[in-house]
Amino acid sequence: MTRDAARRLVAWYLQTRGAGASEGLNAEGFGGVMLGGAQLYFEHHEATRTLECSALVYRFHEVPKPGVIDGFRQEATEGTDAGGGTVDYEPENRSLFLSREYTTMPTGVAFETDMARLMEASQAWGTTVLDRVASRVFGT
Repeated sequence: MTRDAARRLVAWYLQTRGAGASEGLNAEGFGGVMLGGAQLYFEHHEATRTLECSALVYRFHEVPKPGVIDGFRQEATEGTDAGGGTVDYEPENRSLFLSREYTTMPTGVAFETDMARLMEASQAWGTTVLDRVASRVFGT
């Protein structure tokens, strides 16, 4: 997917969600929005021609303790609904996301459905799954 196609897709999506006129992605290929209680981020990777769409699960105040990120990854392998995304920890901002990638242009309806599922799952992961992982990792 080209950056221009990704930019148009994200701009269209944001406009359908009431964000008003939006470029979708900035010149560096980044964009984001808060919808309801969910935070969505978009990044176009030029080298792989991929649009990465990420829903924030949790932003850690410090580097996560050993076993925490693995605990989230284990949840995904055990079948916990990740909204069609994968567990994605970004160490540079200490944030945990559920992320999906697109290399080809999806239909508008499919993209809307995918983003709704991703946001819904991220909110569940930020509460119920977070508590479950913490209990398992820390024995609380």
